Amino acid sequence: MKKKISKTKAEQQIKEFFNHLKNKKTKEIKKIKRLAMSYNIKLGKKRKLFCKKCFTPYQNPKIKIKSKIKSVECENCGYKSRWKMK
Repeated sequence: MKKKISKTKAEQQIKEFFNHLKNKKTKEIKKIKRLAMSYNIKLGKKRKLFCKKCFTPYQNPKIKIKSKIKSVECENCGYKSRWKMK
């Protein structure tokens, strides 16, 4: 049976994880995302630091900005994530 941790400890774990994102693996990113979803913690801008499809952190992605839409192409799988710019 798994141990339950408090929401504040979960938030602290997530914050600490994203401080050193560059040398993380896909399984670790999936685990942290699952932790955030289970405690209903929003990742906010942190979710734009890794690929939505293959969960690898962006090292040097191809970024294009066209008519207030930012598109980032993953160098690993080629998936294009698109976000509206403010």
